[in-house]
Amino acid sequence: MRTERWGLMALLAVTVVWGTTFPAMKLLSAHLDALQIIWLRFVIALLVLAPLWRGMLRHERRWGCALGLLLFLAFWLQIEGLARTSSNRNAFVTGLNVLVVPLIAMAALGRRYGWRLWAACGMALAGMALMFHENEPWNLGDTLTLASTVFYALYILALEECARRTAAQPLRATRMAAAQAMVMALASTALLLAQSGNMDWLRAAAHLPVDALLALLYLGLLASVVVVTLQAWGQQRVDAMRSAIVFGLEPVFAALTAWVLLGEQLGWAGLSGAALIVAALVFSQLQPSPRTAGT
Repeated sequence: MRTERWGLMALLAVTVVWGTTFPAMKLLSAHLDALQIIWLRFVIALLVLAPLWRGMLRHERRWGCALGLLLFLAFWLQIEGLARTSSNRNAFVTGLNVLVVPLIAMAALGRRYGWRLWAACGMALAGMALMFHENEPWNLGDTLTLASTVFYALYILALEECARRTAAQPLRATRMAAAQAMVMALASTALLLAQSGNMDWLRAAAHLPVDALLALLYLGLLASVVVVTLQAWGQQRVDAMRSAIVFGLEPVFAALTAWVLLGEQLGWAGLSGAALIVAALVFSQLQPSPRTAGT
């Protein structure tokens, strides 16, 4: 129980930091595109984590690279979405991963859930309708964010499967983070070169304003090194569904940070919708343990 409690605390710390990254990414998206942001933050992370490649075990490298690919797709789509919608909307749509996780588990792993899940889905959809009513209709940014949510749900489930399959020889979280940083940096490099054939944009990146540089360092060091390591460590001790209930708090921290730093506000309809979504995220977890098919 003590180990699981520490795992939950680690995931809560991850969620708090996640919530504060939305304004930072929004600030950077005014100067750089999604791939450029990913490249810079994970090159910073890779420079810090590179020494950990020494002594990395083969199964740590294999799992880390596979997880890194899922994480790259989730990050890329999320930042592309963030450039086309507000921080609040991006954060709340991202928060729906707590509903997407059990839906994918049902489809891919044969798990079964009761009426509470479907009620939570209805609550979340109603909350999104309320929240979006006072803003613009559903847009491309929201669609890209929702696609990002699907890939991140796959990432959460893959982390759980990774922990289950390597229980006899637990993976070291720092090594997993190093492998993921390598994949993130390589994948973004390949796509950037495919788009333009060069890295000339780095000259402009060298002249980012101070606030953007601070946001980049925050994303590269705390949100990419510490958070990826903490999540890998925490999810070896907490199952995917209990992890999801903690991650459901992310929109709360994101909205609070966007209000303090960016001045983004929600009216009463938006606040009601936001509260309904958070309630759906929590309510979706208040159910008996999922029963696998055939049990």
